[in-house]
Amino acid sequence: MSSARPAAPAAAAPTRPAPRRAAESVPPRGAGADAAPDVPSRPQAPYARVKQHLKDALSTGRFPPGALMPSEAELVAQFGVSRMTVNRALRELQGEGLVERVQGVGTFAAQLHKVSSTLTIRDLHEEIESRGHRHSARVLVHRQEKASAAVAQRLGLASGDPVFHTRLVHAEDGVALQLEDRYVNPAWAPHWLDVDFTRTTPTHYLLEVAPLWEAQYAIEATVASADEAKHLGLAKGAPCLVVVRRTVSRGIPITVARLTHPGVRYVIEGQFKP
Repeated sequence: MSSARPAAPAAAAPTRPAPRRAAESVPPRGAGADAAPDVPSRPQAPYARVKQHLKDALSTGRFPPGALMPSEAELVAQFGVSRMTVNRALRELQGEGLVERVQGVGTFAAQLHKVSSTLTIRDLHEEIESRGHRHSARVLVHRQEKASAAVAQRLGLASGDPVFHTRLVHAEDGVALQLEDRYVNPAWAPHWLDVDFTRTTPTHYLLEVAPLWEAQYAIEATVASADEAKHLGLAKGAPCLVVVRRTVSRGIPITVARLTHPGVRYVIEGQFKP
């Protein structure tokens, strides 16, 4: 699985101190009247409970490689959660190479002798919050346009067809982390222009309305244009890491996005699991 995280800032750039966490010590039960009370554990998010349950079952061999696992409907009934919550748990397990999902058939325990490298599509808001930080977004463009020849070709449209165009800056604790420039096929997200992307992210919304079947991506190192530098708080020509991603559902393109990150603040990480 591959994921992305912010890199440590360069030595010359101002840095924000990492949040300090107080050390906690929980004494054994029955340690006496003067013992400090137990610190209550933080409850797991619903999707995390479903995911951990399935990971535990896989690790104990309950589902050997190739075995059919519980359906989404069964997991919804078992845990009393939404189908979207179950779908997220299964999507993350698939991204980690632990399960294989076959549309219209079901979810199967992965053949663990396989080795794969994947770039997991994660919601940036969730990534930032998982680090205990605050996500914010500033919308620059949010409108319908006529598709250029290049955009039309990537989205399977004709040149001049209507297309939705959204451009926004994502920040982590107020520091710009990503410039997202996205075009969307209106057939898959007809209400796109009604969405407030300061309250949700394009990735999160698209995963809700358009089931993802396939994603293609390219990663490149480049330098910031004057416009990119302005929005990312960089000097013109500063190094950037760019991910260009195109997603498809049922063989039809949904969206193409160019995600530009400051090179000093972002790292792509990968992990192989046998």
